[in-house]
Amino acid sequence: MTARDIADAGARAAGALDQAAARRLLQLWDDQQSAYVAHRDLRFEAMFDVLRLHCPDDLTILDLACGPGAISDRVLAGFPQAAAVAVDYDPMLLTVAQGALDRYGSRAEVRDVDLATEDWEKALAGRRIDAVLSSTALHWLSPVQLLRVYTAAARLLPAGGVLLNADHLRYDGSAPTLSDIARRHDERVQEETFAAGALSYSAWYAEAARHPELAGLAAERERRFADRPPQALAPLEFHLAALRTAGFAEVGTVWQYFDDYVVFARR
Repeated sequence: MTARDIADAGARAAGALDQAAARRLLQLWDDQQSAYVAHRDLRFEAMFDVLRLHCPDDLTILDLACGPGAISDRVLAGFPQAAAVAVDYDPMLLTVAQGALDRYGSRAEVRDVDLATEDWEKALAGRRIDAVLSSTALHWLSPVQLLRVYTAAARLLPAGGVLLNADHLRYDGSAPTLSDIARRHDERVQEETFAAGALSYSAWYAEAARHPELAGLAAERERRFADRPPQALAPLEFHLAALRTAGFAEVGTVWQYFDDYVVFARR
């Protein structure tokens, strides 16, 4: 099922989610995420600097677990010749992404893809992919699933292609002081950002569900994720080792703020 199929199913029930509503929900998502990720725009800029300096101007990105389209929207706006394939498994987020990215026409493609399955990359067979990007999303995968996703990404990329994953990669027990500082910093940023009016994660979904075409997808979202509990966060060292195991020739980091990183891998 494509994201358009999901959007059309909601539309048949209650009318299409128009672009203005989708863009508003994307902005609310960005505001919400800024509470959980300090300096979120700076880590995006680090990712995009890699694209500018390493990839062709007409690159195609694969946006893994794209949410409502935050990465794809920024890439398509900032790279006029670029294309984006945005994939997710949350039907509500896919519908918002489809509406939010409609302004880019054929340069944007939104697909319903479950990264937890073993053969998810078959949905992209034959598609040119120059870079794989993700932000604050792959921590939902188990270590085994994460390794599979990295391995599939390596298969999709050509020689020289890059993967960039931005996420919190928590300090382990060997760094108790840094862990405590990072935790207290997160708490302070959230307190300040929520006080300024940003929605929490759950409040964003409640706001999205006020749109009838999204409310109709809430039950399907619940069904899809019913047996997928949150995972323990894998540390930086696991990600780097998994990327090497997956077949990437060069791995490292391109940005860090406390325990928030952008991990880099070159095929």
